[in-house]
Amino acid sequence: MKQQIRETTLEMIQGDITKAEVDVIVNAANSELIGGGGVDGAIRRAGGDEIEQACAEIRRREGGCPTGEAVITPGGNLHANYVIHTVGPVWQGGSSGEAELLASCYKESLRLAVDNNIQSIAFPSISTGIYGYPTEKAAVVALTAVKEFVIQDTIAPIVIQFVLFDEATHTCYLDALLTVF
Repeated sequence: MKQQIRETTLEMIQGDITKAEVDVIVNAANSELIGGGGVDGAIRRAGGDEIEQACAEIRRREGGCPTGEAVITPGGNLHANYVIHTVGPVWQGGSSGEAELLASCYKESLRLAVDNNIQSIAFPSISTGIYGYPTEKAAVVALTAVKEFVIQDTIAPIVIQFVLFDEATHTCYLDALLTVF
């Protein structure tokens, strides 16, 4: 499914983000930038040592990446040239600023993409795995944040993909697309 926002094409894809043919993929990382499970583990396994070494350098230099922020590394062995690592919030019931932090993950990732002249970007569903954010709620936050960024910013990537691992998550994002647009 595709949605046009100004000059940007938004795409919903069910699949494996490590195989996305874009300039940059986004990783749902932890604040220490130490490899984990889920999408983070898959990206690190597919991308190899170059990603690990770049994350270690960021940890040494900056101490990691706070929730709601993003950092960029080379893509290693991935098709994507870069990986943007962003740290989503842990779900605590919805009254602890989770929506604002999650929206910030998407907006900061897009800002970093623009700053690096990136034309295409692929996002996973951030915070909906081990961090427990309900997928239906996360999808609305994600798509609203992306829509706001593209409408408000004079420059945005030409292609923004949501590459969603399973059918249930893909369906939630398709439903959210109808709600947000």
